[in-house]
Amino acid sequence: MDQAVVARPPSRPAHRLATGLHLIGDLYGCECDSRLMYDAAYLEEFCKQQVADAGLTSVGSLFHGFGEDGGVTGVVVLAESHLSIHTWPESGYVTLDVYVCNYTENNRPKAQKLFDSLQAAFNPSEPRLHRVDRA
Repeated sequence: MDQAVVARPPSRPAHRLATGLHLIGDLYGCECDSRLMYDAAYLEEFCKQQVADAGLTSVGSLFHGFGEDGGVTGVVVLAESHLSIHTWPESGYVTLDVYVCNYTENNRPKAQKLFDSLQAAFNPSEPRLHRVDRA
C-alpha cells in the first residue's frame, strides 16, 4: 500500500511576501450616531463607504441586527482580507477588527486609515487598541 507523503513546514518560517497588519479595538464608552450601534443596514453601508475611502476593495459583506434593542454584528470581506465589527449598544461597547495583507503592495497605511475612521465615528471615551504585525 502506498503511503502519502506529507510536507512538513520548515522549522523556521520562510520569508513571506504577504505581510499584513491586524488592528484590534475594544471601544468602550462609545457616544455616536445611534444608527451605527443599532441599524445593520446603515452600519453596513457606512463600513463599505469607509473601506472605499481608505482605498481598499470590498468583495462582499454580511451584517445582522439583533432586534430593536439589540446590537449589530457584521463583516466586510476585502480583497486584502477583512473588517469585522460587533456592537453592544446597551453597554456603549464596540469591537473592531481590521486585517489587511497583500503580495504586491504595503496596505498598512490603508488599514490604519480605515481603523482610524471607524474608531472616530464611534467616539469611544476609553479605547483599548492592539496592533499585530502579521507574517
